[in-house]
Amino acid sequence: MTFPMSNSSEKPNPKKPTPANCLIGATISGALGYALYTLTASIIQTFATKPLTSSNTLVLRIGSLVRTLVMGVASLGTFIFFFVAFGLILLAIQLLFQKEKTTES
Repeated sequence: MTFPMSNSSEKPNPKKPTPANCLIGATISGALGYALYTLTASIIQTFATKPLTSSNTLVLRIGSLVRTLVMGVASLGTFIFFFVAFGLILLAIQLLFQKEKTTES
């Protein structure tokens, strides 16, 4: 079976980012970050109000490990979405300044 060779000189022209696209993406990412923040706060509150009850130390250690991992993953997801939103806002500002410089020239 042979595949037709694609011409490497025919690369699609990627769309340039605009400040509006960046701000829309930042809004979406910020909303997802806020949703994950409320979920993380809810998880932490639930874990704080329901302590582990066992006399076995292995069960207590594994339970503590699982709780720590769940809180860590939820916090990491929250941080990533807020960090992306912040980066997109900074990119929108940079694009606005670059646009002003090109119109002045």
